[in-house]
Amino acid sequence: MGGTTLDLMGLKCPLPALKTRKALKGLPPGTRLVVTANDPLAEIDIPNLIRETGDRLLSSRREPDRLVFEIEKA
Repeated sequence: MGGTTLDLMGLKCPLPALKTRKALKGLPPGTRLVVTANDPLAEIDIPNLIRETGDRLLSSRREPDRLVFEIEKA
């Protein structure tokens, strides 16, 4: 399936999780969403969100200036 990206750089908690939730709602099942953020709390908030929504967190990684999450819409 296709994918999309969501740049949440510069946004502070709770905005990264809220905007990720909104983006996932609009996607068809099987779509991949790549989220980038630099709020340290996103490292906790986004995986918690994915557990709540039932979508799949395919990967998460820390880069020098950002966090990157790859999510698959359930």
